[in-house]
Amino acid sequence: MNYKRLTISLLLPQLAGLFGVIFTSTAIPTWYATLEKPIFSPPNWIFGPMWTLLYVLMGVSVYLIWQQCGKKKGVENRLYLFWTHLVFNAFWSVIFFGLKNIALALVCILIIWGMIAWMMASFWKIDKRASLLLIPYFLWVSFASALNVSILVLN
Repeated sequence: MNYKRLTISLLLPQLAGLFGVIFTSTAIPTWYATLEKPIFSPPNWIFGPMWTLLYVLMGVSVYLIWQQCGKKKGVENRLYLFWTHLVFNAFWSVIFFGLKNIALALVCILIIWGMIAWMMASFWKIDKRASLLLIPYFLWVSFASALNVSILVLN
């Protein structure tokens, strides 16, 4: 086990989430509270624990891939894909909550959704467990995309 890689793999997704919290925490009780939301919108308290769990799963997933570096062909490209996707993930909160741009946030989340699907397919070739760990994330972002669309339509 490579503890340095494991620490980086678990820490960077959490830091991406914390970056988003900077923009989210002030907007939720103010701007977000004024928006019309669909009936399927979950309570605000669920987002923190859900994202924390998803970032842990992402971290374990990318760690499993990183461990194959030098052993299997194309691992580096998959790592670039993961870290690039994480930048988009972090900036969704900036766009949605910071800039209050629901339409641009929808474009961003659809890019994230596509990148997750791409990661799952490409991780599968390296380590099936890494791909399977991304299923909850893919499902959550699918749900979040529907929520983003609904908020855009309602507002």
